[in-house]
Amino acid sequence: MSDNEPKKKLVGPWQTIHGVIWVIGIYFLWTRSWWWPGILVLVAISALYEAFVRRFIPEGYIEEKPTSVPTPDQVNPQPEVIPSPVTPPTPAFQEHRIDLLPQVCPSCNAPIRGHEVRWTGTQSANCPYCGTNLPMNKA
Repeated sequence: MSDNEPKKKLVGPWQTIHGVIWVIGIYFLWTRSWWWPGILVLVAISALYEAFVRRFIPEGYIEEKPTSVPTPDQVNPQPEVIPSPVTPPTPAFQEHRIDLLPQVCPSCNAPIRGHEVRWTGTQSANCPYCGTNLPMNKA
């Protein structure tokens, strides 16, 4: 096949049969532990099958559509103006006050650690074990 001929690929039941040849071939190689040179034999059988279909069943192939890259003259000279989405202003850095957390949960008596709680606000957190809103200590 020359460079100017369009590429073709198998379609329909011919593609399925080609897949079955490979599955059966790999299974046979696996059960017999005949990987080398068995894989070369399987590739040869696959190539012979494709040559047979190409020669005697031309409708078993369709032409692949080439993917074309637009040339500069095909590109729109005036780019579209896409409005940028309005992003809300980012809030100032909110620091969690770990020093205000109690030592234990008043509901389940589990130990409270700052990296384990689920923060619901800058000075509000829930217990990681029972989910109770924790009362903060006075600053």
